[in-house]
Amino acid sequence: MALSAQQIPRWFNSVKLSSFITATQLRKHFQRPGKTLLHGFSAQPQMSSDNCFLQWGFKTYRTSSLWNSSQSTNSSRQEIGSAQSTLLPSMNEQTQKTPNFDSELSLEALDDLPPVSPLQPVSEEEAVQIIADPPLPPDTFTLRDYVDHSETLQKLVLLGVDLSKIEKHPDAANLLLRLDFEKDIKQILMFLKDLGIEDNQLGTYLTKNYAIFSEDLENLKTRVAYLQSKNFSKAHIAQMVRNAPFLLSFSVERLDNRLGFFQKELELSVKKTRDLVVRLPRLLTGSLEPVKENMKVYHLELGFKHNEIQHMITKVPKMLTANKRKLTETFDYVHNVMSIPHHLIVKFPQVFNTRLFKVKERHLFLTYVGRAQYDPTKPNYISLDKLVSVPDEIFCEEIAKASVQDFEKFLKTL
Repeated sequence: MALSAQQIPRWFNSVKLSSFITATQLRKHFQRPGKTLLHGFSAQPQMSSDNCFLQWGFKTYRTSSLWNSSQSTNSSRQEIGSAQSTLLPSMNEQTQKTPNFDSELSLEALDDLPPVSPLQPVSEEEAVQIIADPPLPPDTFTLRDYVDHSETLQKLVLLGVDLSKIEKHPDAANLLLRLDFEKDIKQILMFLKDLGIEDNQLGTYLTKNYAIFSEDLENLKTRVAYLQSKNFSKAHIAQMVRNAPFLLSFSVERLDNRLGFFQKELELSVKKTRDLVVRLPRLLTGSLEPVKENMKVYHLELGFKHNEIQHMITKVPKMLTANKRKLTETFDYVHNVMSIPHHLIVKFPQVFNTRLFKVKERHLFLTYVGRAQYDPTKPNYISLDKLVSVPDEIFCEEIAKASVQDFEKFLKTL
């Protein structure tokens, strides 16, 4: 006789899960779904063992009902009682016996059961065993909160990338967290290594130009090919990329326009133009306004001739991007106070790359000891080169003919 609908829930509650299916078998077929810690994914709750048994119990009930309905209506009361006693063992027998199941009730059949709803409640015992990671903040000013959950950020840190500098850019986090290391980043790293960027240089480079990961690899190769077509060697290209990290982020058209500008405006040969940008590749990536302004300063305010300007900038390319105020103050002191003419300044333009207070200290000390003589036609001539390029010991002993202690005592009087 089939069980009534009222008897089914009681029977399910009275039978322990361990009496029918071992914990090992359940774990094999009902693994806890893994939790995803990144945005855009949601974790699914664990399927409880009671719920698993409940699903199996309904299948057992349906099978038992079909089997009972096929039995003869002439079965004796004793046979029915025997069947009931077999289907419903006592509580003492439940702890000692494991019933035999029909082949239709194999564990493989459990795979056909519908998935448990994510809203299915869990027991208190299961709830206390769940270890929930703190949720990622929806808004943050630091990438530190995401490092533990992002393989991409972890590997970038291992490469030496300084995330504390990158996170200052508001678009950096959105870019890096969307990237897959294997698909999006690895190919760029291999490209940079082939270009000549060493392993210990990758961290510094990527910290400055993390946006290179948003560039198409073919475009990067095209820009390198363009520089090679202009007779830049592989070593020169690697040097330029290290010193100007954003170089490869500019299109071929921009690079070509910049090279043309310096060659035309400065009236330099192709070779001198190439040497100029190799020594200062920021000329290809920075603003042209300081360059144009300084060219006017040298010519109109400081009074240098065009060929003198050419000579100075090829020796000291930084003069093209130097601070205008620093340039004018240095020239004013060297030319008007020290009385050094233009043609001597042109021979040693490194003076514009020297701190002005150093020039003042040494000139005043030479004046104090009576050796401030900068005319090459007279004895005891002191060139700008010797004045600012040598260390204090040599300056005192060979140029000022005094001791370092005397020089230090003099500086305290200034």
